[in-house]
Amino acid sequence: MPSLSETRSARRLQVVQGYRIFAALGWGDLGDGHISARDPIQSDCFWVLDTDCAFRDANVDALVLLNGCGEIVEGNGNRNDPAFYIHNPILQARPDVVSVAHTHTFYGTPYSATAQKFQAITQEACIFVDDHALFDDEEVQVQDEACGKRIAATLGKNRGVILRNHGLLTVGTEVSQTIAWFVLMERVAEAHIKAIDPIPISHNAAMYAKADLATDEQGRHAFKNLVAHHL
Repeated sequence: MPSLSETRSARRLQVVQGYRIFAALGWGDLGDGHISARDPIQSDCFWVLDTDCAFRDANVDALVLLNGCGEIVEGNGNRNDPAFYIHNPILQARPDVVSVAHTHTFYGTPYSATAQKFQAITQEACIFVDDHALFDDEEVQVQDEACGKRIAATLGKNRGVILRNHGLLTVGTEVSQTIAWFVLMERVAEAHIKAIDPIPISHNAAMYAKADLATDEQGRHAFKNLVAHHL
């Protein structure tokens, strides 16, 4: 059993890897996104990248620890306001969640403009069957925690949410899973945009696939491969 200090170090490293994976995939070049990790020692606080640090340059020294009031309690840098407004309410509402991820992507953002949930049209899409929500709200520029609380309420117990006209957001019980689910959610959005008149599989068939695809171990495995391929 790892110590709390070891768990903190592991989570911080995976946050850094997550940002670098996003950068390798071409996301976040405008600083438009954020990945968090709940601190295992101060569970009402979370780590996020200094807003002035580019995703590709992410490192553990560029992470800052925010408390529930949005104050930086550890680290040197600047607070990412949208990260605080979105992540803090979700982490407060979901004690089971360790991490939240959101950024603007090539397919997730345009797909979100359809204001529709996913259908089970691909293998990866089965992961999100009965496990994602649609935040059908026009507040695309999150400027306060009130909006973040509405996102958290819409997310509910799901692993992901489509933010209308804004993009994708995922959560996980580990940082590694959060990143894996986000990359997979983006691929599902890509399939929905590219497929012409797709024919979904049945709900029963999708749930059968999901039972094998949406496990914690599959999330860790996907993250391990993302690290190996992109870093």
